[in-house]
Amino acid sequence: MPSQNPDISYTVPGMSTQESGQIIALLQMRLHSLNDLALTLKHVHWNVVGPHFIAVHEMIDPQVEQVRSMTDDLAERISTLGGEPNGTPGALVDARTWNDYSIGRAEAIEHLGALDLVYTSIIKDHRQAMQATEESDPVTQDMLIEQLRGLELFQWFVRAHLESSGGKLSTRGATTETGAAGQAADQARNQP
Repeated sequence: MPSQNPDISYTVPGMSTQESGQIIALLQMRLHSLNDLALTLKHVHWNVVGPHFIAVHEMIDPQVEQVRSMTDDLAERISTLGGEPNGTPGALVDARTWNDYSIGRAEAIEHLGALDLVYTSIIKDHRQAMQATEESDPVTQDMLIEQLRGLELFQWFVRAHLESSGGKLSTRGATTETGAAGQAADQARNQP
């Protein structure tokens, strides 16, 4: 959870401004994360090439739309709690704790390998936020649970391209986007 809580003058009934400030700070980081994800997904949409271009190109846009909807829900919840959502690119870059997406024009399988790691990171952080709101704000927790349902579904769509018939992910053990992209490409080249 971010260390600084916003100074707010009101919040929802039954919650202290201190509690709301903590949740607002947490939600602001989720907002940055999902804004970044939406931009990353569009980047992939524009830069995917190769034999599976159209399948991945068309799979990504509905994900972008739903992630953008999630950002709107986060921003509205921040406002409901008495905060001020910040969706500017500069605020995102200043606050983020992750690096920019590192894959440019590449084969579909390479982007999917990298996206697997992106989704893993986002889902882990979203789960932590969901757990942090369990006792203090079940309304926010419910929203985060619903968003997790969508994010996990999108990762499954990505992973379906990376999984062998035996259930092994080509990205298993990868710790960087370029590493995951390379592993996914290697497995695709070595399949009969």
